[in-house]
Amino acid sequence: MKKIVSTLILSFVVLSSTTFGSGFQINEHGARAMAMAGAFTGVLSDASTIYYNPAGLANLEGTNILAGVTLIAPGSKFKGPLPLTTEWEMESQLFTPFNFYVTHKVSDDLGIGLGVNNQYGLGTKWASDWAGRYLAVDTEIRSFYFTPAIAYKISDAVSIGIGGVFAFADVKIIRNIPLQDPVTGAMKPDAEVSMEGDGTSFGFSAGIFVKPSDMVSFGLSYRSQNKYDFEGEAKTVPATLDFNHPLAGPQSIPLPHGGIKAPLTTPQNVTFGIGLYPSKDLTLSADFQWIDWTSYDKLEVTFDDYDLDPQTPGQQNVQSAERNYETSFIIRVGAEYMVSDQFALRGGFLYDKNPVQDEYVEPTLPDADRIGLNLGFGYKISNSVSIDFAYLLLLFSEREITNSKFGFNGVYNSMAHLFGINFAYAIN
Repeated sequence: MKKIVSTLILSFVVLSSTTFGSGFQINEHGARAMAMAGAFTGVLSDASTIYYNPAGLANLEGTNILAGVTLIAPGSKFKGPLPLTTEWEMESQLFTPFNFYVTHKVSDDLGIGLGVNNQYGLGTKWASDWAGRYLAVDTEIRSFYFTPAIAYKISDAVSIGIGGVFAFADVKIIRNIPLQDPVTGAMKPDAEVSMEGDGTSFGFSAGIFVKPSDMVSFGLSYRSQNKYDFEGEAKTVPATLDFNHPLAGPQSIPLPHGGIKAPLTTPQNVTFGIGLYPSKDLTLSADFQWIDWTSYDKLEVTFDDYDLDPQTPGQQNVQSAERNYETSFIIRVGAEYMVSDQFALRGGFLYDKNPVQDEYVEPTLPDADRIGLNLGFGYKISNSVSIDFAYLLLLFSEREITNSKFGFNGVYNSMAHLFGINFAYAIN
């Protein structure tokens, strides 16, 4: 009995520990920036500078309001598990992270602002009877980041900025558990285990912006880790594994349930950017973003009410699973060309290195290195109102896994379509 319960809980923790990764860090927080591949740290930008580089606040005039949404439609296919070649397709989903920023120039040298966006999120959904149902069926994560920021111009060429962060996140995870009669060995219908929880966190961002001439500018930004202590509930249907023992009669083994806790630390980010202005109509930009995913080396889940070994109640209610994520990076290049005073064309390219080692890849996060192709435009409706559109095609490298720690080898192919729209209102 002890072996059966421990196996069930180990698989449950493996599921819980795979829900955050590069694929769940959202980097699209404004349509203008998105159209330029997010290469926005070192250029004169809009109110989304609160996210990309808070130092840019000091360069915005008047009062600015920017609001928008990004539509994200991911897709993934899995072929396997090896040596089988059956192809399974993730169910279609649409995610809608939003962004809202308001900034105000207090004086010639001082700017303030507030930003709200979703910096981590998305999810995966597979059929309840697919081959990987014991690893993943339905996973969804949402986060809400609130960032008040302030920036000061040290000189005409240099400004600095800092922002405080309050974040709220919640998570939903559903998958199946295989049930087997411990006496006869006969397989029973699957159980469905679900976990829902939430947590809050504090952090900060900081940046510096330097524009030594009309031809070039530089930016450096930092976003801190966010440490969450998730709390929630686990529930399994059915609640017990029932069987008949030839000597003891009818028996029941409790399945995962009750309160759970799990700490998680999201990565710190450092981004360096450069902007070039060959003419008054053309802006070129490039960013290098370093993401410290080593903060996610393991996940420990504590069960408040459920014991891994019912024979020793309260003694074994903590389970740990290794993640061992590696540092990753994103390279971005972008361009904006002013066709006229009212109309701008934009484009960009990015390469995103994923942080998940082969042996830890599984269908909750079928992550892989990716490239992004970006297009967009902006239109100034009036002196105060403008609108921006962006499209991003994310293409993931095919990823063949042959050394899975979860015993689930196969080939993953993924892609995603992203559409962004923002409305801006300026009072100068």
